[in-house]
Amino acid sequence: MTWKLFFTSSIGKKLIMGLTGFFLITFLIVHCAINSMIFFNDGGETFNHWGHFMGSNLLIRIAEIGLFVFLLLHIIQGLSLWRQNYRARPVKYKVNNPSSNSKWYSRSMGLLGTLILIFLILHLYHFWIPSRFGGMAGIRPLVETSLGTYNNEEVHNLYAEMLLVFQNNLLIVVVYILGVISLGWHLVHGFQSAFQTFGINHKRYTPIIKAVGLVYSIGICTLFGAMPVAIYLQWIK
Repeated sequence: MTWKLFFTSSIGKKLIMGLTGFFLITFLIVHCAINSMIFFNDGGETFNHWGHFMGSNLLIRIAEIGLFVFLLLHIIQGLSLWRQNYRARPVKYKVNNPSSNSKWYSRSMGLLGTLILIFLILHLYHFWIPSRFGGMAGIRPLVETSLGTYNNEEVHNLYAEMLLVFQNNLLIVVVYILGVISLGWHLVHGFQSAFQTFGINHKRYTPIIKAVGLVYSIGICTLFGAMPVAIYLQWIK
């Protein structure tokens, strides 16, 4: 079997989903840790400092390219698998009880993935694009102010942009919360599924992996969801 046939096969697609899933799980830990620094409630000094480090470090910028490649592959392969499974059974069974065979979120990965994609586009538009490309090709940050300089470089005020986006716009907050909830459901299934893809599926270890995945999913998504809520309610200023 050639590499092309392998990676376009069902097994190859699931392998890519598992690999990219592991990468994204790791990325979410780092991203959530940096974002959680807004809870220092120090006017954004700590958050902006580390946000600047993430945006100016060469190795991290290179890793971002890999992240987008993996993310794009994850989305494409996920939609492809969903379409492949749907086409394999275009006519539904007359008698079908899906809830007895699988969880709701495992049957709705296509829908959840689409909601997450919408959330991701908004997130990139609000924060990543202005931060990385502000001043280029007419792209400007939402907020022009900065806290000052670190190592003789101006630090982009991402904290002020978070306040502007979330503080007076309930609709945006709701959209972000829905996106985070969708991410949570996606992770609950995807965490254990990534291990299963590589054959890590044993009656002794699988319950532990599921438990860790549940704690991880709830923890990550609670922190992500708490940020816009805390800003909107002005617990953070």
